[in-house]
Amino acid sequence: MKRQLRRLERLLRGARVLACALRSPGHPINAQVVVTRRCNLACAYCSEFDHASAPVPTPALLRRIDRLAEFGTSIITLSGGEPLLHPDVDLVIARIRERGAMATLLTNGMLLTDERVRRLNRAGLDYLQISLDNLAPDAVSKKSLTLLDRRLVAVSALAEFPVTINSVVGASTARPEDAYEIALRARSLGFVSAVGIVHDPDGQLRPLTEGQRDAIGRILRMRPSLLLFAQSNHFQENIIRGLPNDWHCRAGGRFLYVCEDGLVHWCSQRRGWPGIPLDAYSAADLAREAERAKPCAPFCTVSCVHLVAMLDSIRERPRATLAAMFDERKAHDQGVEVPWSVRLLSWALHRPRRGERGATVARRAPRVKRDPGAGTAPSRTPDTGEGDRPCLPLTSLR
Repeated sequence: MKRQLRRLERLLRGARVLACALRSPGHPINAQVVVTRRCNLACAYCSEFDHASAPVPTPALLRRIDRLAEFGTSIITLSGGEPLLHPDVDLVIARIRERGAMATLLTNGMLLTDERVRRLNRAGLDYLQISLDNLAPDAVSKKSLTLLDRRLVAVSALAEFPVTINSVVGASTARPEDAYEIALRARSLGFVSAVGIVHDPDGQLRPLTEGQRDAIGRILRMRPSLLLFAQSNHFQENIIRGLPNDWHCRAGGRFLYVCEDGLVHWCSQRRGWPGIPLDAYSAADLAREAERAKPCAPFCTVSCVHLVAMLDSIRERPRATLAAMFDERKAHDQGVEVPWSVRLLSWALHRPRRGERGATVARRAPRVKRDPGAGTAPSRTPDTGEGDRPCLPLTSLR
Protein backbone atom coordinates (compact mmCIF):
# COMPACT_ATOMS: atom_id res chain seq x y z
CA MET A 1 0.00 0.00 0.00
CA LYS A 2 2.85 2.40 0.84
CA ARG A 3 4.33 1.87 -2.63
CA GLN A 4 0.99 2.56 -4.34
CA LEU A 5 0.50 5.73 -2.28
CA ARG A 6 3.92 7.01 -3.28
CA ARG A 7 3.18 6.33 -6.94
CA LEU A 8 -0.10 8.22 -6.61
CA GLU A 9 1.67 11.11 -4.91
CA ARG A 10 4.12 11.33 -7.82
CA LEU A 11 1.28 11.28 -10.33
CA LEU A 12 -0.67 14.00 -8.55
CA ARG A 13 2.40 16.18 -8.17
CA GLY A 14 3.10 15.70 -11.84
CA ALA A 15 -0.42 16.70 -12.82
CA ARG A 16 0.03 19.94 -10.90
CA VAL A 17 3.33 20.47 -12.68
CA LEU A 18 1.65 19.98 -16.05
CA ALA A 19 -0.93 22.61 -15.15
CA CYS A 20 1.84 25.10 -14.38
CA ALA A 21 3.63 24.30 -17.63
CA LEU A 22 0.43 25.05 -19.51
CA ARG A 23 0.29 28.43 -17.79
CA SER A 24 3.85 29.66 -18.37
CA PRO A 25 5.42 30.03 -21.84
CA GLY A 26 8.85 31.22 -20.75
CA HIS A 27 10.58 28.54 -18.70
CA PRO A 28 12.26 25.31 -19.87
CA ILE A 29 9.91 22.35 -19.69
CA ASN A 30 12.62 19.71 -19.94
CA ALA A 31 16.39 19.83 -19.54
CA GLN A 32 18.60 16.81 -20.18
CA VAL A 33 21.80 16.84 -18.17
CA VAL A 34 24.70 14.52 -19.06
CA VAL A 35 26.22 13.18 -15.83
CA THR A 36 28.79 10.97 -17.54
CA ARG A 37 29.63 10.22 -21.16
CA ARG A 38 30.88 6.75 -20.26
CA CYS A 39 28.67 3.74 -21.00
CA ASN A 40 28.88 0.06 -20.14
CA LEU A 41 27.57 -0.89 -23.60
CA ALA A 42 28.55 -0.01 -27.16
CA CYS A 43 25.39 0.06 -29.31
CA ALA A 44 26.39 0.61 -32.93
CA TYR A 45 23.74 3.25 -33.67
CA CYS A 46 24.52 5.44 -30.64
CA SER A 47 26.69 8.55 -30.93
CA GLU A 48 26.42 9.69 -27.31
CA PHE A 49 28.92 7.57 -25.37
CA ASP A 50 32.52 6.56 -24.83
CA HIS A 51 34.34 4.11 -22.57
CA ALA A 52 36.87 6.45 -20.99
CA SER A 53 35.28 9.66 -19.70
CA ALA A 54 35.28 10.36 -15.99
CA PRO A 55 31.97 11.24 -14.32
CA VAL A 56 31.13 14.92 -14.19
CA PRO A 57 32.26 16.16 -10.74
CA THR A 58 29.34 16.15 -8.34
CA PRO A 59 29.75 19.80 -7.21
CA ALA A 60 29.57 20.90 -10.85
CA LEU A 61 26.40 18.86 -11.40
CA LEU A 62 24.76 20.31 -8.31
CA ARG A 63 25.55 23.84 -9.51
CA ARG A 64 23.95 23.00 -12.87
CA ILE A 65 20.83 21.69 -11.16
CA ASP A 66 20.62 24.90 -9.14
CA ARG A 67 21.02 27.03 -12.28
CA LEU A 68 18.28 25.13 -14.09
CA ALA A 69 16.05 25.54 -11.03
CA GLU A 70 16.60 29.31 -11.21
CA PHE A 71 15.07 29.20 -14.70
CA GLY A 72 12.04 27.36 -13.31
CA THR A 73 12.86 24.19 -15.25
CA SER A 74 10.02 21.69 -14.94
CA ILE A 75 11.72 18.34 -15.59
CA ILE A 76 15.42 17.56 -15.23
CA THR A 77 16.45 14.34 -16.95
CA LEU A 78 19.75 12.66 -16.16
CA SER A 79 21.35 11.04 -19.19
CA GLY A 80 24.68 9.86 -20.58
CA GLY A 81 26.31 7.60 -21.58
CA GLU A 82 24.87 5.49 -18.80
CA PRO A 83 23.91 7.79 -15.89
CA LEU A 84 23.82 4.97 -13.34
CA LEU A 85 27.61 4.77 -13.69
CA HIS A 86 27.87 8.09 -11.86
CA PRO A 87 28.74 7.33 -8.21
CA ASP A 88 26.61 10.20 -6.84
CA VAL A 89 23.58 9.98 -9.09
CA ASP A 90 21.34 9.56 -6.02
CA LEU A 91 22.58 12.89 -4.61
CA VAL A 92 21.87 14.60 -7.91
CA ILE A 93 18.33 13.18 -8.01
CA ALA A 94 17.75 14.36 -4.45
CA ARG A 95 19.00 17.84 -5.35
CA ILE A 96 16.57 18.00 -8.30
CA ARG A 97 13.70 17.16 -5.98
CA GLU A 98 14.89 19.67 -3.36
CA ARG A 99 14.82 22.40 -6.01
CA GLY A 100 11.22 21.61 -6.99
CA ALA A 101 11.77 19.97 -10.39
CA MET A 102 10.78 16.46 -11.39
CA ALA A 103 13.71 14.03 -11.53
CA THR A 104 13.83 11.57 -14.41
CA LEU A 105 16.53 9.22 -15.65
CA LEU A 106 17.32 7.41 -18.92
CA THR A 107 19.11 4.06 -18.62
CA ASN A 108 19.93 0.87 -20.49
CA GLY A 109 18.82 -1.00 -17.37
CA MET A 110 21.86 -3.23 -16.99
CA LEU A 111 22.73 -1.80 -13.56
CA LEU A 112 19.21 -2.00 -12.09
CA THR A 113 19.80 -4.32 -9.17
CA ASP A 114 17.22 -4.58 -6.38
CA GLU A 115 19.34 -2.34 -4.16
CA ARG A 116 19.77 0.20 -6.94
CA VAL A 117 15.97 0.45 -7.40
CA ARG A 118 15.54 0.95 -3.65
CA ARG A 119 18.15 3.70 -3.73
CA LEU A 120 16.32 5.44 -6.56
CA ASN A 121 13.13 5.21 -4.49
CA ARG A 122 14.87 6.83 -1.52
CA ALA A 123 16.41 9.54 -3.67
CA GLY A 124 12.94 10.49 -4.91
CA LEU A 125 13.18 9.57 -8.61
CA ASP A 126 9.94 10.55 -10.35
CA TYR A 127 10.22 8.63 -13.60
CA LEU A 128 12.51 6.08 -15.29
CA GLN A 129 12.92 5.24 -18.97
CA ILE A 130 14.62 1.97 -19.92
CA SER A 131 15.85 1.38 -23.46
CA LEU A 132 15.29 -2.06 -24.99
CA ASP A 133 15.84 -2.68 -28.70
CA ASN A 134 15.61 -6.42 -29.36
CA LEU A 135 14.74 -9.79 -27.88
CA ALA A 136 18.31 -11.13 -28.11
CA PRO A 137 21.65 -9.27 -28.42
CA ASP A 138 23.03 -8.70 -31.89
CA ALA A 139 25.86 -6.77 -33.51
CA VAL A 140 23.92 -3.50 -33.29
CA SER A 141 22.42 -3.47 -29.79
CA LYS A 142 22.95 -5.35 -26.53
CA LYS A 143 19.88 -3.76 -24.93
CA SER A 144 17.89 -6.98 -25.08
CA LEU A 145 14.83 -8.38 -23.33
CA THR A 146 16.47 -11.77 -22.72
CA LEU A 147 19.24 -10.06 -20.75
CA LEU A 148 16.97 -7.71 -18.81
CA ASP A 149 13.68 -9.52 -18.23
CA ARG A 150 14.53 -10.71 -14.73
CA ARG A 151 15.59 -7.19 -13.78
CA LEU A 152 12.37 -5.77 -15.23
CA VAL A 153 10.30 -8.10 -13.05
CA ALA A 154 12.17 -6.81 -10.00
CA VAL A 155 11.71 -3.18 -11.08
CA SER A 156 7.98 -3.81 -11.50
CA ALA A 157 7.79 -5.16 -7.96
CA LEU A 158 9.96 -2.55 -6.25
CA ALA A 159 9.81 0.77 -8.10
CA GLU A 160 7.81 3.61 -6.55
CA PHE A 161 8.05 5.57 -9.81
CA PRO A 162 6.46 5.07 -13.25
CA VAL A 163 8.56 3.24 -15.84
CA THR A 164 8.55 3.42 -19.63
CA ILE A 165 10.20 0.85 -21.89
CA ASN A 166 11.37 2.50 -25.10
CA SER A 167 12.44 0.63 -28.24
CA VAL A 168 14.34 2.19 -31.12
CA VAL A 169 13.16 0.85 -34.46
CA GLY A 170 15.53 1.08 -37.39
CA ALA A 171 18.68 0.28 -35.46
CA SER A 172 18.72 -3.23 -36.92
CA THR A 173 16.83 -4.69 -39.87
CA ALA A 174 17.05 -8.29 -38.65
CA ARG A 175 13.91 -8.43 -36.48
CA PRO A 176 11.95 -5.15 -36.39
CA GLU A 177 9.01 -7.11 -34.94
CA ASP A 178 11.00 -7.43 -31.68
CA ALA A 179 9.86 -3.92 -30.75
CA TYR A 180 6.23 -5.09 -30.71
CA GLU A 181 7.08 -8.09 -28.51
CA ILE A 182 8.93 -5.80 -26.12
CA ALA A 183 5.91 -3.47 -25.98
CA LEU A 184 3.65 -6.40 -25.07
CA ARG A 185 6.02 -7.48 -22.31
CA ALA A 186 6.26 -3.92 -20.98
CA ARG A 187 2.46 -3.68 -20.75
CA SER A 188 2.27 -7.05 -18.98
CA LEU A 189 4.60 -5.74 -16.26
CA GLY A 190 2.55 -2.58 -15.76
CA PHE A 191 4.95 -0.31 -17.63
CA VAL A 192 4.26 2.20 -20.38
CA SER A 193 5.60 1.22 -23.80
CA ALA A 194 7.06 3.72 -26.27
CA VAL A 195 8.75 3.58 -29.63
CA GLY A 196 11.47 5.71 -31.18
CA ILE A 197 12.93 5.87 -34.67
CA VAL A 198 16.64 5.59 -35.30
CA HIS A 199 18.36 8.74 -36.50
CA ASP A 200 21.74 9.60 -37.92
CA PRO A 201 24.37 11.47 -35.82
CA ASP A 202 22.65 14.78 -36.69
CA GLY A 203 19.27 13.59 -35.40
CA GLN A 204 17.88 13.21 -38.90
CA LEU A 205 15.65 10.44 -40.18
CA ARG A 206 17.10 7.27 -41.64
CA PRO A 207 14.86 5.52 -44.20
CA LEU A 208 12.74 2.72 -42.73
CA THR A 209 11.92 -0.61 -44.32
CA GLU A 210 8.35 -1.83 -44.74
CA GLY A 211 8.85 -4.26 -41.83
CA GLN A 212 10.06 -1.47 -39.58
CA ARG A 213 7.12 0.75 -40.48
CA ASP A 214 4.74 -2.14 -39.78
CA ALA A 215 6.30 -2.75 -36.33
CA ILE A 216 5.89 0.91 -35.37
CA GLY A 217 2.31 0.92 -36.61
CA ARG A 218 1.42 -2.16 -34.52
CA ILE A 219 2.78 -0.51 -31.39
CA LEU A 220 0.95 2.75 -32.05
CA ARG A 221 -2.32 0.86 -32.54
CA MET A 222 -2.10 -0.73 -29.09
CA ARG A 223 -4.35 0.58 -26.34
CA PRO A 224 -2.54 3.89 -25.94
CA SER A 225 -1.01 5.76 -23.08
CA LEU A 226 -0.96 9.53 -23.50
CA LEU A 227 2.53 9.21 -24.99
CA LEU A 228 1.47 6.77 -27.71
CA PHE A 229 -1.72 8.71 -28.32
CA ALA A 230 0.37 11.83 -28.88
CA GLN A 231 2.77 9.95 -31.13
CA SER A 232 -0.05 8.56 -33.30
CA ASN A 233 -0.62 11.71 -35.29
CA HIS A 234 0.22 13.26 -38.62
CA PHE A 235 3.68 14.13 -37.35
CA GLN A 236 4.56 10.52 -36.55
CA GLU A 237 2.97 9.23 -39.72
CA ASN A 238 5.20 11.55 -41.76
CA ILE A 239 8.29 10.38 -39.90
CA ILE A 240 7.44 6.74 -40.58
CA ARG A 241 7.01 7.49 -44.27
CA GLY A 242 10.16 9.59 -44.49
CA LEU A 243 8.24 12.80 -45.20
CA PRO A 244 9.13 16.24 -43.76
CA ASN A 245 7.11 17.88 -41.00
CA ASP A 246 6.23 21.55 -40.76
CA TRP A 247 6.64 22.44 -37.08
CA HIS A 248 8.47 24.87 -34.84
CA CYS A 249 11.20 23.34 -32.66
CA ARG A 250 11.65 25.18 -29.34
CA ALA A 251 14.97 23.55 -28.40
CA GLY A 252 17.34 25.89 -26.62
CA GLY A 253 14.39 27.50 -24.88
CA ARG A 254 11.67 25.10 -23.77
CA PHE A 255 14.05 22.12 -24.13
CA LEU A 256 17.71 22.24 -23.10
CA TYR A 257 20.55 19.76 -23.47
CA VAL A 258 23.44 20.34 -21.05
CA CYS A 259 26.51 18.34 -22.01
CA GLU A 260 29.24 17.04 -19.70
CA ASP A 261 31.17 20.30 -20.20
CA GLY A 262 28.24 22.37 -18.94
CA LEU A 263 27.36 23.84 -22.34
CA VAL A 264 23.75 24.30 -23.47
CA HIS A 265 22.83 22.79 -26.85
CA TRP A 266 19.58 22.39 -28.77
CA CYS A 267 19.58 18.63 -28.24
CA SER A 268 21.88 15.61 -28.04
CA GLN A 269 22.18 15.47 -31.83
CA ARG A 270 22.85 19.19 -32.35
CA ARG A 271 25.73 19.77 -30.00
CA GLY A 272 27.43 23.08 -30.69
CA TRP A 273 24.23 25.11 -31.19
CA PRO A 274 24.27 27.48 -29.37
CA GLY A 275 27.05 25.99 -27.20
CA ILE A 276 26.78 28.60 -24.43
CA PRO A 277 27.87 27.74 -20.86
CA LEU A 278 24.86 27.14 -18.63
CA ASP A 279 26.31 29.54 -16.04
CA ALA A 280 26.15 32.31 -18.66
CA TYR A 281 22.80 31.31 -20.19
CA SER A 282 20.14 33.96 -19.74
CA ALA A 283 16.43 34.59 -20.15
CA ALA A 284 17.27 36.34 -23.41
CA ASP A 285 19.02 33.16 -24.64
CA LEU A 286 15.97 31.08 -23.72
CA ALA A 287 13.64 33.38 -25.62
CA ARG A 288 15.89 33.73 -28.67
CA GLU A 289 16.57 30.01 -29.12
CA ALA A 290 12.93 29.07 -28.54
CA GLU A 291 11.93 31.32 -31.43
CA ARG A 292 14.83 30.44 -33.73
CA ALA A 293 13.92 28.37 -36.79
CA LYS A 294 15.92 25.11 -36.79
CA PRO A 295 17.04 23.84 -40.22
CA CYS A 296 17.07 20.27 -38.89
CA ALA A 297 13.40 20.32 -37.81
CA PRO A 298 11.64 18.88 -40.92
CA PHE A 299 13.28 15.43 -40.61
CA CYS A 300 13.98 15.43 -36.87
CA THR A 301 13.22 12.23 -34.92
CA VAL A 302 14.15 13.44 -31.39
CA SER A 303 10.87 12.60 -29.67
CA CYS A 304 11.46 14.49 -26.40
CA VAL A 305 11.72 17.75 -28.33
CA HIS A 306 8.56 16.88 -30.28
CA LEU A 307 6.66 16.32 -27.04
CA VAL A 308 7.72 19.70 -25.66
CA ALA A 309 6.47 21.34 -28.86
CA MET A 310 3.20 19.42 -28.57
CA LEU A 311 2.73 20.62 -25.01
CA ASP A 312 3.22 24.20 -26.15
CA SER A 313 0.71 23.61 -28.91
CA ILE A 314 -1.79 22.40 -26.31
CA ARG A 315 -1.09 25.48 -24.21
CA GLU A 316 -1.56 27.87 -27.15
CA ARG A 317 -4.40 26.12 -28.97
CA PRO A 318 -5.79 23.54 -26.53
CA ARG A 319 -9.07 22.54 -28.15
CA ALA A 320 -7.76 22.60 -31.72
CA THR A 321 -4.65 20.57 -30.83
CA LEU A 322 -6.52 17.90 -28.89
CA ALA A 323 -9.23 17.71 -31.54
CA ALA A 324 -6.56 17.16 -34.18
CA MET A 325 -5.07 14.36 -32.07
CA PHE A 326 -8.48 12.67 -31.90
CA ASP A 327 -9.12 13.10 -35.61
CA GLU A 328 -5.73 11.68 -36.62
CA ARG A 329 -6.23 8.53 -34.54
CA LYS A 330 -9.80 8.01 -35.74
CA ALA A 331 -8.71 8.40 -39.34
CA HIS A 332 -6.42 5.39 -38.94
CA ASP A 333 -8.49 3.38 -36.45
CA GLN A 334 -12.24 3.88 -36.11
CA GLY A 335 -12.29 1.76 -32.96
CA VAL A 336 -9.63 3.77 -31.16
CA GLU A 337 -9.99 4.06 -27.40
CA VAL A 338 -9.06 7.47 -26.04
CA PRO A 339 -6.94 7.10 -22.85
CA TRP A 340 -8.43 8.57 -19.69
CA SER A 341 -5.48 10.97 -19.37
CA VAL A 342 -6.37 12.56 -22.72
CA ARG A 343 -10.07 12.77 -21.78
CA LEU A 344 -9.14 14.44 -18.50
CA LEU A 345 -6.81 16.87 -20.23
CA SER A 346 -9.47 17.71 -22.82
CA TRP A 347 -12.01 18.40 -20.07
CA ALA A 348 -9.56 20.50 -18.04
CA LEU A 349 -8.67 22.64 -21.06
CA HIS A 350 -12.26 23.38 -22.05
CA ARG A 351 -12.81 27.12 -22.49
CA PRO A 352 -16.27 28.12 -21.30
CA ARG A 353 -16.33 31.49 -23.04
CA ARG A 354 -15.18 32.53 -26.48
CA GLY A 355 -11.96 34.51 -26.41
CA GLU A 356 -11.07 33.57 -22.86
CA ARG A 357 -7.32 33.02 -22.55
CA GLY A 358 -5.77 30.14 -20.67
CA ALA A 359 -7.13 26.78 -19.69
CA THR A 360 -9.24 25.90 -16.67
CA VAL A 361 -6.50 23.74 -15.22
CA ALA A 362 -3.90 26.46 -15.82
CA ARG A 363 -6.06 29.10 -14.16
CA ARG A 364 -6.25 26.94 -11.05
CA ALA A 365 -2.50 26.41 -10.91
CA PRO A 366 -0.30 28.46 -8.57
CA ARG A 367 0.81 31.82 -9.92
CA VAL A 368 4.37 32.22 -11.16
CA LYS A 369 6.31 35.04 -9.57
CA ARG A 370 8.39 36.88 -12.16
CA ASP A 371 11.45 39.01 -11.75
CA PRO A 372 10.83 42.26 -13.70
CA GLY A 373 14.42 42.22 -14.89
CA ALA A 374 14.48 38.59 -15.97
CA GLY A 375 12.83 38.82 -19.38
CA THR A 376 10.63 35.84 -20.14
CA ALA A 377 12.11 33.39 -17.66
CA PRO A 378 10.07 32.89 -14.46
CA SER A 379 11.83 32.94 -11.11
CA ARG A 380 11.10 30.78 -8.10
CA THR A 381 8.73 32.03 -5.45
CA PRO A 382 10.86 32.03 -2.28
CA ASP A 383 10.02 30.11 0.89
CA THR A 384 6.51 28.97 -0.06
CA GLY A 385 7.54 26.38 -2.65
CA GLU A 386 4.62 27.55 -4.76
CA GLY A 387 6.68 28.87 -7.66
CA ASP A 388 6.78 27.71 -11.25
CA ARG A 389 6.32 23.99 -10.74
CA PRO A 390 7.88 21.38 -13.03
CA CYS A 391 5.94 19.42 -15.63
CA LEU A 392 5.03 15.77 -15.67
CA PRO A 393 6.73 13.71 -18.37
CA LEU A 394 3.96 12.85 -20.82
CA THR A 395 5.16 9.26 -20.86
CA SER A 396 4.16 8.71 -17.26
CA LEU A 397 0.53 9.78 -17.59
CA ARG A 398 -1.30 6.54 -18.28
